[in-house]
Amino acid sequence: MKKKDDLKLQVSEAILACQDKQADNVTVLELEKDSGAFTDYFVMCSGANPRQIQAIADAVDERLEALGLRVTHSEGYKQAEWVLLDYVDFVVHIFSEKARQFYDLERLWKSAKRLEPAELLAKPKPRRTAIGKTRIAQSAAANPRSRKARDLGHPASAAPKKPRKKKA
Repeated sequence: MKKKDDLKLQVSEAILACQDKQADNVTVLELEKDSGAFTDYFVMCSGANPRQIQAIADAVDERLEALGLRVTHSEGYKQAEWVLLDYVDFVVHIFSEKARQFYDLERLWKSAKRLEPAELLAKPKPRRTAIGKTRIAQSAAANPRSRKARDLGHPASAAPKKPRKKKA
């Protein structure tokens, strides 16, 4: 499970790097194992011009290198129409709008699960447990100055607070 979490962190960092450089239309495809895919994820985005495309590629490379992850293969940086950064477990594609429409990888890999960047960026939510009034009351009794105690009307929560010392 740790490898999968590490991979999601790396993909999240690539997405953040794209967003930091104002990339357009950031999309993530999760490729199926049985589809003949050579990687787990595609991160795709667009840049408005060659300079922005190169800036996005540089930002992704720098951000992932800070995590200790080096690009294994890159293509297209000089022409900046379609830059490909291969990190083995995921590939980052940075297109010009024209190249993205022409190659249309989303259509080519239509069997892949399309993810919103927020799905990978979101932190896992802690599991919720049902809390009855008695547990809240016990918590309030243990810490009478807590907000829960105040909300439940615990007598110690109404005690006056010490005045703050004023700085000279």
